[in-house]
Amino acid sequence: MRLLVSLLASLALLLTACGSGDGTEDTTASDTSSPSAAATETGDESTSDSKSDTQGKKDKGGDEAPVAVAPILDFTATTLDGSTFEGASLAGTPTVLWFWAPWCPTCRAQIPNVTALADEYDGEVAVVGVGGLDSAGAIEDLAADIPHVTHLVDDAGEVWRHFEVTEQSTFTIIDADGEVVSEGYLTDSELDSAVERLADAA
Repeated sequence: MRLLVSLLASLALLLTACGSGDGTEDTTASDTSSPSAAATETGDESTSDSKSDTQGKKDKGGDEAPVAVAPILDFTATTLDGSTFEGASLAGTPTVLWFWAPWCPTCRAQIPNVTALADEYDGEVAVVGVGGLDSAGAIEDLAADIPHVTHLVDDAGEVWRHFEVTEQSTFTIIDADGEVVSEGYLTDSELDSAVERLADAA
């Protein structure tokens, strides 16, 4: 009888211990895995959002914004070879417009300095000669001997009127934002300084 009681008591203790152990392990596993899973999910979402935002900024930064065309550049002309020249092509580029006439001795005297500047600042500052106040043939003949400059044949005076130029030699200097920063007659040294400032500001 004592042996039977002892066996039953031992069995009861064994069953109690097993049940207690299983419950503790389940609770611990559940408590540990849930926060861990939540943290992992939160971390993944955060990382994903971060990458998305960064990519979005890179995409926006990588796209080149269109350059606005200032009203002053809204004109069309004819080049030395007869092609159409759009003033809008100068948008975003510092530009020197030189209004000259073939018979003007002052204009002829400026040729060496204007061509030297056009050569020195090639790719930085556009230098455009606008020949006028004479026939197309006379403008073309002299312009052919003025290198490094983009020439416009304005025998009808349309570009001159657009820029309200009434006499030669006149310079109209436009910055990269399309603002006129200087206009009128300029000596060689004044023109040199103006072009240098344009290039430095670009």
